[in-house]
Amino acid sequence: MECRNKMRELRESTGMNRKDFCEFYEIPYRTVTDWELGNRHAPEYVLRLLEYYIRHKNICREAGENE
Repeated sequence: MECRNKMRELRESTGMNRKDFCEFYEIPYRTVTDWELGNRHAPEYVLRLLEYYIRHKNICREAGENE
């Protein structure tokens, strides 16, 4: 999957808009914008770390709701 599509998919999976996503993950707004527009490419490890963190947060949130 292309970086821009993966980045947008990850952000949208959080339900956050770009501004909130950038503030939450402490990534400059311009950087995420460039990644999503395809002007720059995020390093693969950054995408993997974001995906891992987002999935982990979702798993933790679901586990907390069942208690």
